[in-house]
Amino acid sequence: MDYKILRLKKGKEESLDRYHPWVFSGALADPLPEGLEEGDVVKVVTADRSRIVGVGHFQIGSIAVRMLDFADTEITPDFFRTRLEQALRLRQALGLAREDNDAYRLVHGEGDFLPGLVVDIYGPTAVLQAHSPGMHFARQIIARQIVGLPGLGVRNVYYKSETTLPYKAHLDPQNDYIVGGFETAVATENSLKFNIDWLRGQKTGFFLDQRDNRSLLQHYARGRKVLNMFCYTGGFSVYALRGDAVEVHSVDSSEKAVRLTDANVELNFPGCSRHRSYAEDAFKFLDNMAQDAYDLIILDPPAFAKHRSALRNALRGYQKLNFKAFEKIAPGGILFTFSCSQAVSREQFRLAVFSAAAQSGRKVRILHQLTQPADHPVNIYHPEGEYLKGLVLYVE
Repeated sequence: MDYKILRLKKGKEESLDRYHPWVFSGALADPLPEGLEEGDVVKVVTADRSRIVGVGHFQIGSIAVRMLDFADTEITPDFFRTRLEQALRLRQALGLAREDNDAYRLVHGEGDFLPGLVVDIYGPTAVLQAHSPGMHFARQIIARQIVGLPGLGVRNVYYKSETTLPYKAHLDPQNDYIVGGFETAVATENSLKFNIDWLRGQKTGFFLDQRDNRSLLQHYARGRKVLNMFCYTGGFSVYALRGDAVEVHSVDSSEKAVRLTDANVELNFPGCSRHRSYAEDAFKFLDNMAQDAYDLIILDPPAFAKHRSALRNALRGYQKLNFKAFEKIAPGGILFTFSCSQAVSREQFRLAVFSAAAQSGRKVRILHQLTQPADHPVNIYHPEGEYLKGLVLYVE
């Protein structure tokens, strides 16, 4: 294949030689080759053109190339099939594909050496999400390879990238089935059933990255009054109910999310009287709730900072939110608190929570430091892939 060549400035190959999968636009030495279009596969070469550093997908923006391989490799359907087989073998080794668990992430972008691609499995359906023009243009090839993977059991591939592709690319993607069609919207996670709304829901329809943390919460829920803030589809609430919580209240500003939560509670615990939901603003709910009303609180807000420009405001938001929880939680209470903002480091999040604890004057101990599960792996050469941070705290 005759790929166009992008030449690096002198010394800019060093990060690529350490296998970091991004080439920033400022690292390129020359004007872009004539005829180069977004999503094209390009070869990246050293400043003196003596060596091909690798191949990747080109795009306009601060990240100019997402590297697919650090060799002179031809990007064919077989290339995608090999990477998908490697990703599946990891999930099989993790024991995620089971009769009591058919919901998990098959591809986690850079963490599975397929930058710009996310694939989530919900029973017989895979939801494919492109975060780069290159993966958008490869979607048909990738979908065919997914349904052909032996042992996966996927018959349908839904493409959902309307909100994830760079707006500058002007790609106008349409969310739709690439392969197959609608079969079922119910998936199983650790024997619990969940309605998955990949048509209109956030992300691919469910937050798979909290699976292990939901299981941990179940361990702490027995006999407690639980408040699940930013509940979305009620994952933590359902696990808390299975953990024999005395009472579980779910709060989200979205009425649609609250309806989904109620539906998931009913799916697993028909006629459950221990659960109530509220469509209210989180900060307002925390302000108005009674002191000591809950002794287990979950704070799992949406990303407060999607870009570094919003970092300062995000850290203030995390501090304010956690202070309100520290202020109101009952003595001996447990707080599960999270940040899914990639722009917020583990240390910055911990400092924001520490500041909130100090402001509240409560004695607080760290019981667990949490992250994303193993089906959301972090490429060791791409630490930016570690986005989910969490703490489990005991509050005197």
